[in-house]
Amino acid sequence: MKYKKLGDYIIEFSEKYDPKLDYPVYSVTNSNGFCTEYFNKDVSAKDKSKYKVVPHGYFAYNPSRINVGSVDWQKEEENVIVSPLYVIFKCSDILNQDYLKYFLKSNDGKAIIASKVSGSVRNNLNFKALSSIEFNIGTIEEQNTIVSHLKEIENAITNENKQIELYDELIKGRFVEMFGKVGSDPKGFGMKMLKDVCEINPKKKHDKRLRSGLEVSFVPMPAVSETGDIDATEIRTYDEVKTGFTYFAENDVLFAKITPCMENGKGAVAEGLCNEIGFGSTEFHVLRPIKEVSSPYWIYAITSFEMFRREAAGKMSGSAGQRRVPASFLEQYRVAVPPIDLQQQFATFAQQTNKSKFEAQKRIGFYEELLNKKMSEYFMD
Repeated sequence: MKYKKLGDYIIEFSEKYDPKLDYPVYSVTNSNGFCTEYFNKDVSAKDKSKYKVVPHGYFAYNPSRINVGSVDWQKEEENVIVSPLYVIFKCSDILNQDYLKYFLKSNDGKAIIASKVSGSVRNNLNFKALSSIEFNIGTIEEQNTIVSHLKEIENAITNENKQIELYDELIKGRFVEMFGKVGSDPKGFGMKMLKDVCEINPKKKHDKRLRSGLEVSFVPMPAVSETGDIDATEIRTYDEVKTGFTYFAENDVLFAKITPCMENGKGAVAEGLCNEIGFGSTEFHVLRPIKEVSSPYWIYAITSFEMFRREAAGKMSGSAGQRRVPASFLEQYRVAVPPIDLQQQFATFAQQTNKSKFEAQKRIGFYEELLNKKMSEYFMD
């Protein structure tokens, strides 16, 4: 294979929408490709006469978002429509759509796109700039073989992610089996407010370990996942983080309070902290277990349930895009409080299950590294 210009294989397409045809409205995201998730609440414009048609098999991308991988080819419907901001194009018969998609979403592809974007306020990649990109494009048969290999690795990642979802559901299932649904008390343990079983947003002034020069973990929002994982490997000194960040300690529970992180489930038990102390995003609420009253894994499980997050969403305040769950929601939320020994039994089960989840995550890391390596070999060597 040798480098060839993408413009020799793609043709721009621009067809305005006829409202009488009633095509569905889609968007393109970096994680889900073509999807309707952003239009469930009818946030699209009422006047769609300027929207663009994307036939089946055609590509679409937002010029200011392709640099983060928001590009896909349309395989959902015979025809859909997208915002007039999008660029639409089709591939020739000698360019496999998935081959191009893999390239555009690869690290090398995104780096090349970043070098081609223009704009003083928002970076944009127009069709002309896209067409000027060069990379390895072999015969259609070679492309098909490469796509097949890459899909095998991607399928392995998908299967591991499904396994992780099953582990999470297993933990939630055990919680319900042992304690009942969140917010109810079928076992007769007795209901209390969360503020009575854990400390909400503890103050750092009470932590006597804090001193100038002390190394602590720094945990920004991206370092906490939607499935209870936390990356506490970034180290800073106490002097760097003592103002402007949220304080927490080992075994505290982090709960993302801002939209959409809260709705997506971001939160974790803070473990593996440097010197057992952490600081992080101001968009975390912190729930600290009380000794002999509550377990961190029991608290985290409560906050991870969709029912809990739905109720939290209903109490959010603030403007669109900046809505937050107030601390008062956590303080006043009522839960059934089982004996600490039962909580510890649940914690042991959760920790054992999390070990299996961790192994699956390690395999995902291996497959993702392999995928990136193979894409670089195929597209750029």
